[in-house]
Amino acid sequence: MPGAWTLDDIDWSRFDAQKVDPNLLRVAKAASLVEHNGGAYTDYLCRVFNNDDEFKKAARQWGAEEIRHGKALARWAEMADPEFSFNAAMERFNAGFDGLPQDTDVSVRGSQASELVARCIVESGTSSYYTALAEAAEEPVFKEICRRIAGDEFRHYKLFYKTLDRYAEKEKLGRFGRFRVAWGRLGETEDDELSYAYYAANADPDDVYSQNEHGARYLWIAYGCYKPHHVQRAASMILKAAGLSFSDRIRSWIGYLGWRFMQYRREKTGVPVSA
Repeated sequence: MPGAWTLDDIDWSRFDAQKVDPNLLRVAKAASLVEHNGGAYTDYLCRVFNNDDEFKKAARQWGAEEIRHGKALARWAEMADPEFSFNAAMERFNAGFDGLPQDTDVSVRGSQASELVARCIVESGTSSYYTALAEAAEEPVFKEICRRIAGDEFRHYKLFYKTLDRYAEKEKLGRFGRFRVAWGRLGETEDDELSYAYYAANADPDDVYSQNEHGARYLWIAYGCYKPHHVQRAASMILKAAGLSFSDRIRSWIGYLGWRFMQYRREKTGVPVSA
């Protein structure tokens, strides 16, 4: 069964401390918090789609897999840095980050179809991100974890896209509406959740949170892992979710321009090599 792997399927004995990249360790710590936070998103999706038992079942499976991603990354991070405590970092994250509303059954995107467009954009990004991390890493266990997560995230994209087709037709959400939601969600790529997760997982206890500072540190490392083909693949998935159809050549150019923009944003941060 796709996605049915467990932490026991990972060969932890292959861990090589000498090959741990300190910067990749920092983003892995942050990613463990964001992924584990999938439980909160599951509850939110089940409220938004309270009239769809089939999708709610799929959403709960999605949430369980997101939490598993967080546990795998957390276990690796604690091996790579024995001083890191995932539980303490998660407590710090939950205490300071105010995520999705927990008292509503209405999508923050305005409709169920729009919510699914936004989820497709997120899964496009995470699938390409973990592929980029896997290819950038030398430590074998981290490589394996990232490859497994990237595969799961691609399946998640297909789940949300398949459901989107059904809801877009029902709600008459056309290309313009889909593009509007997709563009809006892309604008949140550097949102507060990622920067706060970086802070909660990496900052000293006495440090004061700054979205600009901690977000820039996260961005500098993460964007540095990307190659043009990673962004081109994500761009194709995003354009599909947005209801836009272009030739392979145009999609490739859009992806390349997206990669160039990411590198421009990275250079603008001015973050030093040690992030």
